Amino acid sequence: MADATVPAPPASQGWQSARRRAFALGLAPSLIVLLAITLVPAAALLVASFTPLSLTDPAGTFHFRDPLGNYRHLLEDARFLGSIATQLKLSAASVALQLAVGLGLALLLNGPSRVLGAARGAFLIPMVLPPIVVALIWKIMFTPDVSPLHRALDAIGWPVRSVIANPDTALWAIAFADTWQWFPFTMLMVLAALQMMPADPIEAASLDGADRWQLFRYIVFPHIRPVLVVCGLFRLIDSFKAFPLIFVLTDGGPGTVTEVTNYYGFIQAFNFSYWGYASAIAMVILAGVFTLSWLVGRLGWNDHDKR
Repeated sequence: MADATVPAPPASQGWQSARRRAFALGLAPSLIVLLAITLVPAAALLVASFTPLSLTDPAGTFHFRDPLGNYRHLLEDARFLGSIATQLKLSAASVALQLAVGLGLALLLNGPSRVLGAARGAFLIPMVLPPIVVALIWKIMFTPDVSPLHRALDAIGWPVRSVIANPDTALWAIAFADTWQWFPFTMLMVLAALQMMPADPIEAASLDGADRWQLFRYIVFPHIRPVLVVCGLFRLIDSFKAFPLIFVLTDGGPGTVTEVTNYYGFIQAFNFSYWGYASAIAMVILAGVFTLSWLVGRLGWNDHDKR
């Protein structure tokens, strides 16, 4: 007669199952807190964007008679559309400058010398400064009455107007300050890629008579291109956070030439108390950032995986 008892699972399977349960139970509190502090505020922002929430009319704010009214009004708001154009110009200028300066310095500082190592450390200082400190530094540098740069130019007979008070240069001044703070990020990433690059292809090409430009164009650049793509997209996402620079340096002016989208949302919320409308602006920014994050995955990491 056959034995009808069910065989016991191997000891290793029981151990793996208990290990998975322990991991799940250990991570559960952190996941619950993470969801609470991320999803709940995002849900509140989304709900507020469907209402005419305003501190000037607290009695009639939380109703949903026209949930898409804020978004429809955004399409007709010339100042909001102008702020998007300003954001695109600021992002394009600052990201292009950060990639160019970071790449150039990474190529210059790629070597085993102690002097180059010290220079690499010095160039990282702006990146670790708090944004408000960076904004105050450049507020001093761009203010003619106290700026050592302006005083030096005055001394040699070349006085220069304040670049942050000039509508033609104010946005460029913010892009320059943002580049000063964040080009070390690109430099650091490209340096890491260069130092992991195998030496054999460069040595073989040098023996075949390739000059420096050909080595960079056909060997070095293809190796660091995925890193540059990821750096560019990360910096593009972060360029939406230039709020401290704009708040301290120009306050959105002169006029509205430096008023980017998040600063316009800040004005609507804290100057005019239109919280529902400002929430709709924030949701549009959030959608844009999510789209850029998706691009990071598609163009950055996937391209790296194909190598």
